[in-house]
Amino acid sequence: MAHQIWKPGTMIYPLPALLVSCGADKGEFNLFTASWTGTVCTDPPMCYVSVRPERYSHGIIEKNRAFVLNLTTEKMARATDWCGVRSGADFDKWKESGLTPIMAPAVKAPYIKESPLCIECNVADILKLGSHDMFLANVVDVLADESYIDSESGRFMLEKAGLLAYSHGHYYLLGREIGRFGWSVMKRKKGKR
Repeated sequence: MAHQIWKPGTMIYPLPALLVSCGADKGEFNLFTASWTGTVCTDPPMCYVSVRPERYSHGIIEKNRAFVLNLTTEKMARATDWCGVRSGADFDKWKESGLTPIMAPAVKAPYIKESPLCIECNVADILKLGSHDMFLANVVDVLADESYIDSESGRFMLEKAGLLAYSHGHYYLLGREIGRFGWSVMKRKKGKR
């Protein structure tokens, strides 16, 4: 089969389905769904989220220069979708979604108690790119839900959280593991094929 030629577009899928939380105090706390987000750098640790300037949370993040990236799970799927189609200008998304805001220890924004992993970010730069502004941020803390930490090994078992992914308008659960980093070049133990 041949490949069809499509117009230019952002078709890098799947992406994480995240809830981004923002607001320096309860009076302005908000959250929204985002998939245009990701890792920028390891050292120093940096992430980004791209937001349309007309979105309600854009001004909150721009003013406070902080946000939290909250990973989402199957249990949070309905709230994740709902927060992506409703505006914080019209609804108290925390109340409507049933999610719990907790003030983050290191940034001027809340994190979501129900999220298995929350990444606290301080905005380093705002890049005006066209339809979206990219909030380039330094990661200042990562909050990991202790219920996913193995008590014996100390390993964080995020794979047990039932993480959501987003692909071309649809939400999916992440699937089964097929290998780990470097598995393709690992030497096999004697007697194993």
